[in-house]
Amino acid sequence: MNMQFRPLVLSISIAAAFAAPLASAENVKVAFIDTLSGAFAPIGQNQLKSFQMFAETANQQKWAGDNTLEFVGFDNKGSPQESLTQLKNAIDQGYHYITQGNGSGAALALIDAINKHNERNPGKEIVFLNHAAIDPDLTNSKCSFWHFRFDANSDMKMEALTTFMAKDKSIKKVYIIGQNYSFGHQVTRAAKEYLKRKRPDIEIVGDDLHPIATVKDFSPYVAKIKASGADTVITGNWGADLSLLIKAAKDAGLTANFYTYYAATTGVPTAIGPSGADHVKEIAYWTPNNETFSGKEIVDAYKKKYNDDFYAMATYTIVEMLSKAIKDAKSVDPIKVAFAMEGMKVKSLNGEVEMRKTDHQLQQPLYIGTWTKVDGKTVRFDQENTGYGWKTDQKIDSYIAAQPTSCQMKRPAQ
Repeated sequence: MNMQFRPLVLSISIAAAFAAPLASAENVKVAFIDTLSGAFAPIGQNQLKSFQMFAETANQQKWAGDNTLEFVGFDNKGSPQESLTQLKNAIDQGYHYITQGNGSGAALALIDAINKHNERNPGKEIVFLNHAAIDPDLTNSKCSFWHFRFDANSDMKMEALTTFMAKDKSIKKVYIIGQNYSFGHQVTRAAKEYLKRKRPDIEIVGDDLHPIATVKDFSPYVAKIKASGADTVITGNWGADLSLLIKAAKDAGLTANFYTYYAATTGVPTAIGPSGADHVKEIAYWTPNNETFSGKEIVDAYKKKYNDDFYAMATYTIVEMLSKAIKDAKSVDPIKVAFAMEGMKVKSLNGEVEMRKTDHQLQQPLYIGTWTKVDGKTVRFDQENTGYGWKTDQKIDSYIAAQPTSCQMKRPAQ
């Protein structure tokens, strides 16, 4: 399903206007259980605004037929325990859909709680639309019928990243640094495993895990990186932890190249600045400076509406797929909608994507980009008014990053 986003003037298509009406139109409320305060609040706020903008578009263009979508924020403060409290609040308020992404620890807690709730409360099921929590276990050993992941997991991203790195013969020594929780551990494991397979000559000269959202000064870590002689750093850090790491590297004159997962997220582009040009790379599921500038209308509309940068493309895919599933199922019932999403293919901003039925892991193309000065040609869009943006180095087809799954999914009766 190829949906054309038209900012400001949101016309209803003739096809939608004359579509067969569903039994009764409902307002489908989705609880955004994520970081709306604390160190990672700017990212959560950006994502919530993205969801709300696309819901507004979907409602006006009738993506879900006569049904409407509404995304409401529930602040989990980045805590797994607070996520469970907010899940209970959402359930008590009658929500049947939630979304979360900033922290795989919170996602793992939510999956477990949702599985138990749904088993004990037939007819009141909850569906979890995961927009950014990328620990591979979430669609492997912890996979659930009720959970759908719309971001590429960390193994998929590392597969693509190390395939790209393997071609660069100048890479000799790699330092890995990350946050000390489930996702950080998975990044470290995959980096070591995949580099050994693809480039056994590369030496891993350091491997650090630090407390998440706690370190205020990364200069001791940067000093260790410099002392190691690393020419390349791999990090899964995000939010303030990445901003502060990049800033410390800049202050120390570290010239190593950084390969990141989340350098496009709020605050990091400003921290990178001009000194990071050509030295910072990112693996992502989309970039505004893609090969066809797909999504440029959205980038412009988001900037105009919020004076902020759009980067959380999974929010678009979620609204698109959830809307189509509701329309296809002719129902807002969570079980029917979940079955409709299984195996679904749509055309998103990065090309055709598929919600793999076996484990509910979205299969999608990925991009590797380099922080580069805007030139109006290959780099039209900057971030945070820095005059620098992400130049596409390579678009990686879905099959290259695809990973096998150990998921043994239990499905409810239809």
